[in-house]
Amino acid sequence: QVQLVESGGGFVQAGGSLKLSCAASANIFSFNTMAWYRQGPGHQRDFVASINTGGATAYVGSVKDRFTISADNANDTLYLQMTNLKPEDTGVYFCNVDQAVYYSGGSRVSVYGLWGQGTQVTVST
Repeated sequence: QVQLVESGGGFVQAGGSLKLSCAASANIFSFNTMAWYRQGPGHQRDFVASINTGGATAYVGSVKDRFTISADNANDTLYLQMTNLKPEDTGVYFCNVDQAVYYSGGSRVSVYGLWGQGTQVTVST
């Protein structure tokens, strides 16, 4: 089954920037919505940003004008550019695909509710 692998997390000072990547392990033919979520210490997994197949984006209010979500369909990769990072942005960031069709063995396979393993982002004061 197709897997999602996040990368790009790390340790950064407040005001700094990071760019997260989420690469799919198979060629994605189509998807509905791809998103980033984060789970801070002691918190549940919360929505951060999403992009749909038409390119429309959505953000949680706390990251608007600081984060940018984008998708490179040719390389089956989702990105999250994060700028002006704040300590409250600290957490494990997960990418998600709610529904996609990918190629496997010459056939198209549908998959639902895919999650990556997460990448840690730590923002210090």
